[in-house]
Order: sequence, then structure tokens, then C-alpha cells
Amino acid sequence: MRDPRSIVITGASSGIGEELARAYAAPGVALALSGRDSARLEAVAERCRAAGASVETALVDAADRAAMAAWLSALDARAPVDLVIANAGISAGTGGGVESAEQARRIFQVNVDGVLNSVHPLLPGMQARRRGQIALMASLAGFRGMPGAPAYCASKAAVRVYGESLRGDLAGQGIGVTVICPGFVKSRMTAVNRFPMPFLMEADRAAQVIKSGLARNKARITFPWPMAATVWLLAALPVGLTDVLLRQAPRKE
Repeated sequence: MRDPRSIVITGASSGIGEELARAYAAPGVALALSGRDSARLEAVAERCRAAGASVETALVDAADRAAMAAWLSALDARAPVDLVIANAGISAGTGGGVESAEQARRIFQVNVDGVLNSVHPLLPGMQARRRGQIALMASLAGFRGMPGAPAYCASKAAVRVYGESLRGDLAGQGIGVTVICPGFVKSRMTAVNRFPMPFLMEADRAAQVIKSGLARNKARITFPWPMAATVWLLAALPVGLTDVLLRQAPRKE
């Protein structure tokens, strides 16, 4: 969809979500932005309004199925959604230990359930209109499990495969589905990392790459390409070899 006019972006209060909101903000565009930090979310909304967009915000946890369904259903009834970017996500590591059950479950609730909660309330309307676009935020970490972040890698792998399958299911219904797989992007999420982040990209540049790929209805948007190539190689090599290589890698805290 080259010219979406009604756009939903979850996790819009910082990082890629914030920059995507700013990239799409323009006269005639209606943005619906969600997040969990009211001050940051409203600051993003004001910048988007200054660019000419009409903006409404919602303080809602993407993992809250009922709250997301109520918000998105009401929104779609007022202004049929052209594009939803299911961007909300969290990350945490093990710091060299073992991930707690609570941390693993929370990551899956936000990163996987949050995606489902962002998509399914809007699907009936898109199917009835035979028009719409769905973008799911996965990660290059979803191509190969990395020691130190098991739940995060697994959650992003689930989002990637779900999106790839959904694209095939909806292809004949006029609805595009794109899976977004970034590498390291400057954000509050990556700011806590205490290890080298190869090919670290600015969030505004990442947003432009994503916007360009969505305009072309790309099945998968991966960047930066050197990092993508490295991850694909790791995924293709024998597990015994990559286990040895990754065992030496620093762990996410």
C-alpha cells in the first residue's frame, strides 16, 4: 500500500515505533499510536501533529487482549485502518545465567500475544473491504537462537514464521503482510546492551527502510544487509559448529 491514510502503530513511544510514526506523519494521515509511557507517547504525538497528521493515542499494553480488541475495533469502526504495524516488543537476556520463567513468559506475552492482539481485531474489517496491510516486527535474532536471549529469539522466530504464513493465507484477499527483521537499531531497548552491536543503525534510518519496503509490499524487510548475511550464514551452518562459535559470544544482560 503506497499511500496509507489510516495507520496504527503499537509501541510508538520510542525507538523504531516513534520514528515510524514521524515518517508517516503528514497532512491527511490519521495516526493511532499506542504505548505504555504517557509522557513519551504524547511527545511523539505532538511532533506528528506538527507535521500535519491527526493523531490519537492509547495507553494500552499490547499483551492485554481485551483492551487491544476494544481499542482497535472502535478505531476501525471510526476510520477503517489501512496499515497496522505491530511493533510493540520487549527484550531481556540472561546475563550468563538461566532465564527465569517469569521473564520468558512476559517476553512471549508482549512479543507474540501482542502481535496477535494487534492483528486479529482488524482482520475482519480488512477482509470485508478486501484492502489493508499488516506489518509484523520480528528480528534478525529470529533466524537462529542466540545464547543469552532464548525467549527473545524464540518469540521473534514465532512472529517471523507466523507472518510468512499469514501472507500466503491473505494474498488472495487484497491484504498484504510484511515481516520486518531488523538488526541492531539505536533505541531504549538496545541502549542497555553492554556488548558490541555490529552495524548499529539509527532509528530514523531504519524507519525509512521499513517505510520503503512496505510501500512495495515486500514479503520480508531485513537490514542492515551485512548483519542479515551473517545471521543467514549462522542459520545455514551445522548446529555443532555454530554452537561452538556462539558459546564465545557475550550474553545480553
